Amino acid sequence: AALFTGDTIFALPGFLLEDVRDPTGAGDSFAGGFLGYLDGCGAFEPDEVTLHRAIAYGTVLASFNVEEFGTERIQRLDAEEVAQRYAELRSLTHFDASQ
Repeated sequence: AALFTGDTIFALPGFLLEDVRDPTGAGDSFAGGFLGYLDGCGAFEPDEVTLHRAIAYGTVLASFNVEEFGTERIQRLDAEEVAQRYAELRSLTHFDASQ
């Protein structure tokens, strides 16, 4: 995903997985994670850092979606799994969510 704002570009790759089962719905899951994060923090006029975090959460949710067919994997998710994968994404990409 990429975000272009003013003079800056923020790009974040997809989360690398060993096995992708079904990419159907990955974009919808990304949108759900992105918008869900913004709504969860009440960000009606988000700053760049908040948008970076939202992109990361969208990426994380999309990565879970493609692990199985349909919504099977998403239905079993819990907050701890999401937080762990978010931390892994930050570690792998070295994006700084506090910029």
